[in-house]
Amino acid sequence: MQISALSMQQTNWTVLLPLCQRRCMSMVVFHSRASQGQNPQSFFRHGRLVAHPETSQRYSVLLDALNSGRFEIRVADDCGLDPINQVHDHDYVEFLSSAWSRREELGIDTDEMLATQFPRRGMEARPSGLQGLLGFYLGDTSTGIRHDTWEAVRGSVHAAVAAADFAVRSGGPAYALCRPPGHHAYAGYAGGFCYLNNAAIAAQRMHSTLGKPVAVLDIDVHHGNGTQGIFYERSDILTVSIHADTRNYFPHYSGHADETGAGEGRGYNLNLPVPHRSGDERWLEAVRTGFERVQSFAPGGLVISLGLDASIHDPIGALRVTTDGFRAAGRIIGQFAGPITWVQEGGYLCEELSQNLIAVLRGAESAKSPGVTPIQR
Repeated sequence: MQISALSMQQTNWTVLLPLCQRRCMSMVVFHSRASQGQNPQSFFRHGRLVAHPETSQRYSVLLDALNSGRFEIRVADDCGLDPINQVHDHDYVEFLSSAWSRREELGIDTDEMLATQFPRRGMEARPSGLQGLLGFYLGDTSTGIRHDTWEAVRGSVHAAVAAADFAVRSGGPAYALCRPPGHHAYAGYAGGFCYLNNAAIAAQRMHSTLGKPVAVLDIDVHHGNGTQGIFYERSDILTVSIHADTRNYFPHYSGHADETGAGEGRGYNLNLPVPHRSGDERWLEAVRTGFERVQSFAPGGLVISLGLDASIHDPIGALRVTTDGFRAAGRIIGQFAGPITWVQEGGYLCEELSQNLIAVLRGAESAKSPGVTPIQR
């Protein structure tokens, strides 16, 4: 096609060039070297003590894959405590930052502090002793406190905030290699390997910066119960979670379709539980449904809780999603027209972990490429 000089002069390139740049924009990756810390050795699963899957090797494997994939990779700056305090209870943050310095109170030499008792309904009093506080703030025995836990979880937040800020500035996608993960962390306690809710912090950051509603779409194999809990009574941040049916699967006590929000938030929480052993077709149907709800909400920005543990090869997963399934999910989600912050959640060591990450991110990028037809149901 030939373009005349006159038509070029009449074209508003100040408008078209940024649109073209945004449309073809590659994923920018943010991470923190503090993710090399926090290496628990074991935890109880199904009544047995097993090797802990949430170690820094996950971070190394995923970072190596991103380097091999020639993504633009940046080290996140320290964002301070304000983004954390915008989402989490201040007493809980103070506990996480100071617990290790109090370990001598337990009277034992240990490299990891774990809860041994947990409050139940009707037991709301906050104790003063360290052992009681461990049970008050740590929701299970998989989420202990080590010498470098606080620095590792802060580093994970730095990555999430840096990615959210970049996505808002650029209007395009950014990926946060968050490790430890975060979507099981509530405002006031940890659980499921998660201490600070990176996705919720990123969503609040985008909401505050944009001054517009934001959506969180969680595609981890586990229900994003912490994210749901944080935003359950709000209508300005939509939460959608696609996960394996929780009636006999972690986190067990949430994730059902009838949990739709409360108060002002009624109707702004959507759970889409998927039967165990479901493969690509059933899972992608839920991803499309969840994404349609996001689109109807018309948010100014979108946060993706990216779990790769829906993989058929994941050691603790319950679904059977293939690498092609992750690529297709990326193409669906990548059609979102505004800024997207991808936040790493689960996905544990297996040969396919790296290729699943690259597949979903490249799938999202391809959705923005010229000539790609939107995916239809």
